[in-house]
Amino acid sequence: MTADIEFTAFFDATPSPYLVLDADLVIRYVNPAFLRTTGRTPDELIGKPFFDALPENPGAHAEHAEATLRASLTRVLNSGKPDTLVLQRYDIPAPDAPDGFEERWWSEIHTPIAGPDGAVRWIVQRADDVTGFVRSQRAQEPAGELTDLEKGMAAELYVRAREVHRLNQELRQAHARERQIGVALQEAMLSAPDLELHHDDIAVRYLPAASSLNVCGDWYDVVDLPPDRYAAAVGDVVGHGLHAAAVMGMLRSALSAVIRAIPSPAQALEVLGLYARSVEGATAATAVKVLVDTRSRLIIYSNAGHPPPVLLHTDGSFELLDKATDPPLGTREHHVPRPQAGVSYQPGDTLVLYTDGLIERRGEDIDVGLARLTTALAQAGALGADRLADALLARLDVAGGSSDDIALIVVRL
Repeated sequence: MTADIEFTAFFDATPSPYLVLDADLVIRYVNPAFLRTTGRTPDELIGKPFFDALPENPGAHAEHAEATLRASLTRVLNSGKPDTLVLQRYDIPAPDAPDGFEERWWSEIHTPIAGPDGAVRWIVQRADDVTGFVRSQRAQEPAGELTDLEKGMAAELYVRAREVHRLNQELRQAHARERQIGVALQEAMLSAPDLELHHDDIAVRYLPAASSLNVCGDWYDVVDLPPDRYAAAVGDVVGHGLHAAAVMGMLRSALSAVIRAIPSPAQALEVLGLYARSVEGATAATAVKVLVDTRSRLIIYSNAGHPPPVLLHTDGSFELLDKATDPPLGTREHHVPRPQAGVSYQPGDTLVLYTDGLIERRGEDIDVGLARLTTALAQAGALGADRLADALLARLDVAGGSSDDIALIVVRL
């Protein structure tokens, strides 16, 4: 099978400097990397004889730079075989330099391309700038000097190391751009305007996994339902990164819309479970939804495969909201109504919803993590919602992030 490659696009994209000469040594093509390396423009090079466009520096200490380069090109034309020049000095015209030239050293490879008659029609020149390597060698002690063969190998390693460094820089820049996009996306999807109505008694925290792009599949939501109710939810989509965040955004938005029309947590999760079946990557997502009725002082909740919320009473005792737990979203083959339960509370009690990254540790039973959470709650329960959220993260040793995503809601009832 023949690859369908547009070679001009290939040379335009490659980071190595290339030019193409015809059999008369006239420059017919230069790639962007060559232009950047030499500081030339296409008009200064293309269509001109090589040694007119890039003349030899008459004042250079290196002898016969043009003759050496011309001899290499002639060998390629006559033999039809590639030729290499290692550590070849060939200065570049520089109007601002005292003598009109800038010292440059190159590692060059000349590769022939034959025409239909078998004669060399084109010469592809790859010219890697190794000036930095030569200058570093000059700074070494005489005892550290290399043989010509070693210098050639070292120059090649220098070129490759520089390419790796450039690629690493580009990867870091791409990663930074992707992270910025991810953070903006996450902030938009986690926006909860109704939180402003509860800024004194509800605190939220969001910590993506330490290895992620600051985006994840965990989420939280708070919805005000006037005149005397509000709902809170946390959820967890399997996986990390942008795809998990996109799935999270769809599930969160759907549940946030449903709870406004159907305040029942169980019915809202039923609708969300049906929706999850149509979203790729949403199956096995977990969520827990609570409805707080401030007039009757009742918490109504339903849980789809999620760790149980914790209700801390003012006397230091606590309850796990685990009486209405069902499988994760979209895992049942047929629709079954989800369970719902209620628990009363007293003013000053604290409700905590969270994702599993807060309590789970590799190789440890979940009950151990739950015990760690309830102990931390009992120790810091007198704090306000905002300070308590920070205290929980610190006491559970995840304030700086962990190997899993974390979403946390702390509600002072």
